[in-house]
Order: sequence, then C-alpha cells, then structure tokens
Amino acid sequence: MTMKVFLFSLILTLTSCSSYQEFQSIANEYEMPSQVFKADFTQTWQSVLQVMQKYDLALQDQASGVIKTRWIDNTSQLNFEDSFGGRNSVKAAKFKLVINVVKGFRGRKEVTRVNLFKRQMVEKDFLQGWKVIRTDGILEKTILYRVERNILIDNKLKRIESKMKKATF
Repeated sequence: MTMKVFLFSLILTLTSCSSYQEFQSIANEYEMPSQVFKADFTQTWQSVLQVMQKYDLALQDQASGVIKTRWIDNTSQLNFEDSFGGRNSVKAAKFKLVINVVKGFRGRKEVTRVNLFKRQMVEKDFLQGWKVIRTDGILEKTILYRVERNILIDNKLKRIESKMKKATF
C-alpha cells in the first residue's frame, strides 16, 4: 500500500513540475506590463483615455474596463530601429493595443490596476505572411508612465483646489 502511495506521489510530483515549467515559459512569453495606481477607477479610467486619445480606438467600454485600438501601422518605425541592427527590414508591420483597467482594494483604500497587451505583427515578404513577434515593451511602459503622471498631476490639482477653498472660507 505504501509503495502505491509513493509511486502516485512521485508521478504527481514529476507531472506538476513539467506543467509548472510550461506555465513559466508561457508566462514569460506573454508577460504583460501592468501597474497598480493609488487612485479610484474613474480617475484612472479618465487618465488612460487622456493618454490614448491620439490612438484610433476600436473599443472603449468603461463597464468592463477595456480599451482596444485598431491595427496601427508602424512599418517605418520598425525599419528605422532595425537600420542600426543586423536584421533585415520588414515589408509591413502593425500593432494593436489592449488595455484593461481593473478596480481593486488594498485594505480599505481603492486602487486600480492597468494591464497592457501589445500584439506586434510583421510581414517580411508576401510568401511568409504575417508573423507575431515579441514586443520590446517600450510603448507599454511609456503609456503606464504617462497614466501615472496624469494621476499625480490630477491629485496635485485637487489638493491645490481644496486648499484654495479652505483659504476663501
């Protein structure tokens, strides 16, 4: 009986390690930049919309907290970046952004988490077709930085307004 339990636990351990390795490789491949902000959902949502106003938005649903862009051509940008490297230029390149704003709590204080996913596709020639490539993460980090700055500026303006109201009374 103990031998059966030992063999069962050994098999369970070996299969769980392999599934963890698969999970780890998938998580590393599809790592999405995200950041938690000490702001309520509405303030963060407005900040994200303000940052994303220069992009062509396909979907903007505040109830679900999702913003999606249409496909954006960035062929010239990728070719310029690759001109200093050893890779060949691409025929066409495009990307799409999906942003998710999620409401949460730390203790009793409301916080929000913003997740970004950039799907970058390139076409080197017409025979190969479109291929998904890994993003460098710069655009995602830039958007998160801008959202953070907007929230900080908004909070600073609110504090100044409240001080001015107290001073007038």
